[in-house]
Amino acid sequence: MNYKGVIIEESLENKEILNGLVILSTKVEPVTEKHKTPYLKQWTLHTVEVFEDRVDDVAEKISRVLDLKHNDWYADFKNDKFHYVIFRDRVFKVDLRNPKYKEVMEYGISLGIPWYQLDFSPEIKQWKR
Repeated sequence: MNYKGVIIEESLENKEILNGLVILSTKVEPVTEKHKTPYLKQWTLHTVEVFEDRVDDVAEKISRVLDLKHNDWYADFKNDKFHYVIFRDRVFKVDLRNPKYKEVMEYGISLGIPWYQLDFSPEIKQWKR
């Protein structure tokens, strides 16, 4: 089963990775103060489909092109079985039959990502401050 998820175009140092993906939709949103990305005025969210037989390769490639200067980005995609959460040089593969996001959440927060932007986790309530 293929994977679906979102990649923010402005998070990529090299946007060529998008050429190899099926882009299902694109939405441009203004960036607000709550987003904690003052270096951007807007971002471009691509909802993508990743073929199951390429998912590991695509995840690794994305992890190498996420913005190194602003290391507080992630991309993610999932199907019914697994959820890939991708940071610069780090890929987490969460088994959705027994989802455990604690390590993913801690890692994202350690990079400076606000807990509320890590909204993929059912455990998010414990991170509210």
